[in-house]
Amino acid sequence: MDTLKLEILTPNGIIFDGNAVSVTLPGEEGEFGVLPNHSSLSTLLEAGVIDIEKDDKTVESILINWGVVNVDEEKVIVLVEGAVAIRGENESAIAQALEDAKELISSIADSNPAIAVVSAKIESAAQRLI
Repeated sequence: MDTLKLEILTPNGIIFDGNAVSVTLPGEEGEFGVLPNHSSLSTLLEAGVIDIEKDDKTVESILINWGVVNVDEEKVIVLVEGAVAIRGENESAIAQALEDAKELISSIADSNPAIAVVSAKIESAAQRLI
């Protein structure tokens, strides 16, 4: 199965560095998917959820506030100002991730009219983990 290299970087460090089967990103003009061997592009990202499909068919979700992405045929590099991974080994870790995500959303609530959609995606991602 073909995969692509994905890096998601924040000013505080790396939040994801690994291989993915596909990535769905919250683009400035709507969500878009990236598969291996995708055409090169660079674009702005808005507040939303990045969904990462891994080799084992699991999906990891990462909430971002805004950023940019650079895509080429083998690699996707995402630079974001703020991000929260919705993952955890147990319910308390997931609950903490959800709390961090809600905090990130509230920090951008005044600047983005699509916050309700992002909130719904966060809740959906959390339900997959529980």
